[in-house]
Amino acid sequence: MDAAGYATLNRQSGLMREMGVVANNIANASTIGFRREGVVFSEYVAALDHDPSLSMAHASGRHVDLSQSTLSQTGGQFDFAIQGEGFFLIETPQGQRLTRAGTFTPSAEGELVTPDGYRLLDSGGAPIFVPPDAKGVAMASDGTLSAGGQPIAQVGLWQPADPLSLRHQAGTMFSADAVEPAEAATVLQGMLEDSNVEPVSEIARMITVQRAYELGQKFLDSEDERVRGVIQALGR
Repeated sequence: MDAAGYATLNRQSGLMREMGVVANNIANASTIGFRREGVVFSEYVAALDHDPSLSMAHASGRHVDLSQSTLSQTGGQFDFAIQGEGFFLIETPQGQRLTRAGTFTPSAEGELVTPDGYRLLDSGGAPIFVPPDAKGVAMASDGTLSAGGQPIAQVGLWQPADPLSLRHQAGTMFSADAVEPAEAATVLQGMLEDSNVEPVSEIARMITVQRAYELGQKFLDSEDERVRGVIQALGR
């Protein structure tokens, strides 16, 4: 295979990966707290036998769009939304994870948990307990929960110590090498943050990626026909 074939195959692989990311964005356009993702292309040089080196593009990573999305009012006592840069910290079997999805509910033990049963952690990294008989649960902008006017816990707002270490794990969860308090973030009660995916933009992006892939496939097909023709000519 010549250099053009290698470069096109590599490009096709990257476009397939980008198409998967776009499809996942569209599927989560209505998922509370979802963060849009994009594919990062980088250049690398491949050494080919008996040929000059070849510079190609490689879909080497993903970019997470952390831009603020719109907030929807729900009135839920344990629905929380973050304004500004920051995440909730939850405890999972795989370790602590960050999320912007703020739907929580008290468990049978009185701990605030996600719909998947993962415990919400406070500003000290401990589970948050809400007494079963708590009345008039309210939240201050700094995450302090109170019942009957008495503080009972403070919801932790966190951010990755190194933004480059933020990695998308599954759904609306992220991991980071280390976390630190998000000083500038505030939390609102009775509201949830929508997905920051813009469906129209993602659909337009999907069409662009699909057309680019089709052009690459046409090139590969024509190259295949050309090579077959040369081989048949030489075999006569």
